Amino acid sequence: MPLTFKEALNGAMNASGLSMRKLAEKAEVSYEQLKKINQGKTQSTNAEDALRIAAAIGIPLESFMAGEFEGRPTIAIAGKVGAGAQVPVFDAYEKGDGPQIECPPGLSSHGIVAVEIEGDSMEPIYSAGDLLFYTRNGHDAVLTDDIGYRCVCEDADGMGWVKQIKPGDEPGLFHLISLNPGANNMWNIRLKWAARVRLHWPAELAKKT
Repeated sequence: MPLTFKEALNGAMNASGLSMRKLAEKAEVSYEQLKKINQGKTQSTNAEDALRIAAAIGIPLESFMAGEFEGRPTIAIAGKVGAGAQVPVFDAYEKGDGPQIECPPGLSSHGIVAVEIEGDSMEPIYSAGDLLFYTRNGHDAVLTDDIGYRCVCEDADGMGWVKQIKPGDEPGLFHLISLNPGANNMWNIRLKWAARVRLHWPAELAKKT
C-alpha cells in the first residue's frame, strides 16, 4: 500500500539519518514546504519533490512511496571530544547536520551520538580520528553506573572529553583518567554530564557519507 508523502518523508529521514533541513538541501527542495507537510499544515506537494528526495537518498521514486528504503542507516557526527587535546566546541554541528557515517552493524541509529577523538591520551585503546558512539541518559548528571568506565563527558567549562571516570576527593568532583601512561590525568573535575562509550570504531572502519 503506497504511503502518504508525509509517511514517506519521515521514512526517508529515518533511513538516511538526515535531518529534514539536510535532506531538503541535498534534494534541492523547499525546507519550509517539507516542514508544513510534516506538521500537517498542508497536504499538497508535487511529484518533482518526491522524485528529488528519492534520488537524494539513492532509491527509485516507487521505492520511496512504498516505504522501501535500502541501504544502511547513518548517524551524524556531533563534534569532537578531547583525548589529551582541549576541544571547546563539543556539539560542532546542528542536530543531524554533521558529517554522516554508516551506522555500525548491530547498533540502532536512534538516540545514538557519534563523536570523533582528538588527541592521544587514550592510546593505545582509542586513537585520534577514531569514532565513539554513546547514548545520553537524558539528564545533566554523572550516573553511578558510569563511574569506573570509559565515558564521553563534558566539564563545567564546556570542554568535551573521553576519559575513564573515577570518584574525586569531594562529592560532585571526578578524576578523569587517561589510558596512555605518558599522558596527564585530570583531578577533581566538575562535570556537567557523562555517558558510557557503547562502541568504539577505528577511523579506518568509519564510512563517511
